[in-house]
Amino acid sequence: MMAYPPRGFPKAEFQARLKRAQKMMQDANLSALLLTTEPEIRYFTGFLTRFWESPTRPWFLIIPLSGDPIAVIPAIGAHLMQQTWITDIRTWRAPDYTDDGVGLLCGTLVQLTERDGQIGVPDLMESHVRMPLSALRELENQLKPRQLAGDAAIVRRLRLLKSDAEVAKIGAACAIAERAFARVDQIAAVDVPLSQVFRHFQALCLEEGADWVPYLAGAAGQGGYGDVISPATDTPLCSGDVLMLDTGLVWDGYFCDFDRNFSVGKPDGTFQTAHARLMEAVHAGLALAKPGAVISDLFHAMNDVVNAGSDGSDAGRLGHGVGMQLTEWPSIIKDDHTLLESGMVLALEPAVATGDGLLMVHEENIVITETGAQFLSDFRPQALREI
Repeated sequence: MMAYPPRGFPKAEFQARLKRAQKMMQDANLSALLLTTEPEIRYFTGFLTRFWESPTRPWFLIIPLSGDPIAVIPAIGAHLMQQTWITDIRTWRAPDYTDDGVGLLCGTLVQLTERDGQIGVPDLMESHVRMPLSALRELENQLKPRQLAGDAAIVRRLRLLKSDAEVAKIGAACAIAERAFARVDQIAAVDVPLSQVFRHFQALCLEEGADWVPYLAGAAGQGGYGDVISPATDTPLCSGDVLMLDTGLVWDGYFCDFDRNFSVGKPDGTFQTAHARLMEAVHAGLALAKPGAVISDLFHAMNDVVNAGSDGSDAGRLGHGVGMQLTEWPSIIKDDHTLLESGMVLALEPAVATGDGLLMVHEENIVITETGAQFLSDFRPQALREI
């Protein structure tokens, strides 16, 4: 059994995140940050629960310009929030059809900010505001003359660079997934429906230590597969198929996100050639993944291998960030010039066409270090795995 890193984080890690945020808020002339989504709130508090699957209740966290965060949450969450380092927890009985937390939230923000203050809310790609539009408009009206504004990319910039403890959790998730992938030959064979493979693979992930498996995609087919996002069908595997499984399992609130391809029976030359190009593309991306490079460098390095002479494929990107969410900023595209820095965790995800609208995809997880990049997933560029 592998040695897992400690669950959770010490209080000092949350305090360091808060200190960095408040310095950036001061530079951006923001009086407070208002956070409404699961990863934003968990990043600053450690509040980890599956209860977010229920869309009924809104949840709020306020980061003031000075002092500790304040949770404004439904009373049902008070006991769990008290297990975190947060001490100022303000609650209401939710759902409340008359005032579902807006009055309490507004009163708290008014207390913490000056009359003409700007209250930052994450507003860039891969963010959203998790509350009803009517409640948001009521909040804006009650806060006047204070204004809601963008957060100057503060939350994005903070979450982009992972601490060593965060990287260790992602690494643990990767190791769990690798052990499950190593057992695919126990669940997949000719005549086994793809839907059964999906169900049993999720069970393998749980057996190997995953807390839960919120994402599993995959496909199987002769000559490749048409996409990498469709749900599984009951179509049985056939000799000569290529089978792909792509998992985003979670350990202690952090995702891995990578895939593995398998040949059902002896692989033909098309699969072997496509697999070799995917391995070459991963190597090309890894070679440039070091501080000082930019994301577009990785895109061009991999794209020149799998889409030579083209500016990309319909998938739109060749990878992305990974962390508290399955996919995070940035996207590995030709127009992203984000500077690579130590602590960034990325998925390298090249895809290659195999003909007749079919493709193969390969994905690995890496972390940028001061001297280059290291694999968090177990990259093994040998011949295509056979089952």
